[in-house]
Amino acid sequence: MKRVCIIGCGSIGSLYAAHLARVAEVWAFVRRADHARALSEQGLRVSGTHEFHAKLRATSAPAALPQFDLGIVSCKATQTREALTPVAHLFKDGAVLSSQNGLGSEEAIGEIAQTYVMRGTTFMSGTRVTDTHVRYELDTATWMGPFEPTKTPFSLVQEAAALINFSGLKAVALEDARPAQWSKLIFNSSVNAVAALTELPHSFHFAEEKGFSDLGHLLHALIEEGKRVAEAAGVKLYEDPWEMNKIGAQTDHPPSMLYDIRHKLETEVDFLGGAIAREAHRSGIAAPLHTALYRLIKGKEVSWKYEGKEKAVAK
Repeated sequence: MKRVCIIGCGSIGSLYAAHLARVAEVWAFVRRADHARALSEQGLRVSGTHEFHAKLRATSAPAALPQFDLGIVSCKATQTREALTPVAHLFKDGAVLSSQNGLGSEEAIGEIAQTYVMRGTTFMSGTRVTDTHVRYELDTATWMGPFEPTKTPFSLVQEAAALINFSGLKAVALEDARPAQWSKLIFNSSVNAVAALTELPHSFHFAEEKGFSDLGHLLHALIEEGKRVAEAAGVKLYEDPWEMNKIGAQTDHPPSMLYDIRHKLETEVDFLGGAIAREAHRSGIAAPLHTALYRLIKGKEVSWKYEGKEKAVAK
């Protein structure tokens, strides 16, 4: 039986952990000791698209973990180094899949773990109701392929995809996962940025284009701009991000950056819209919409800490 470690057990990590626990020995490596204790004692309940309960092991103590055949990093991209570093040595004879938002996490994983790394992107969605209950909302595939710098054999990608499929989730092994990654990047950066600034969930408004003020016009323009950046980077998209947006707009799912904005947490915008804006700048093409929204969200993050000159003087 394969031994799998889920690094970061939020909504997506919980979905991987619960499903894979039915077909593999699964451990969840989480930050909080009480979270680990709850998972070990109560397991994980999945509701929504799938309904079942799974038992697994969990810990917040790296020393308690064995060696693994597969790691799945599903924490926020901003937390990759902090989350992976304590357990990076446990995958020397296996492989690590990044199932995170945006661009840049694979480079960090490869540097830290010094093992085979896989690009991964998923369009499935869920909501973590509690530490031990996740609601499965959108039953779609994880697209995965070799991360080229680590020379990951495609056979390892196929093996990991087969395990995920066997668990009841969906996965597609791709010899080149960059087109899929960029499809999700363009979709994700556009939807997350607009959700963060409007504080709307991914609702029907994001695909509405009837009236002059409708948000769908902005989403469509952001997506078209992202497509131009992908083309300049030499990437032919795997799927149409606008079609992905239309499907997602039926769910009312709260994107991750909306949660961050509401709770005044650091967002993943550097790995999403920021990645598109930087790639456009590097390629010498204009991306004014992604660049503007990226800078506005970074400004929003600054506003949570900035007290103004008068308060600073008073102190």
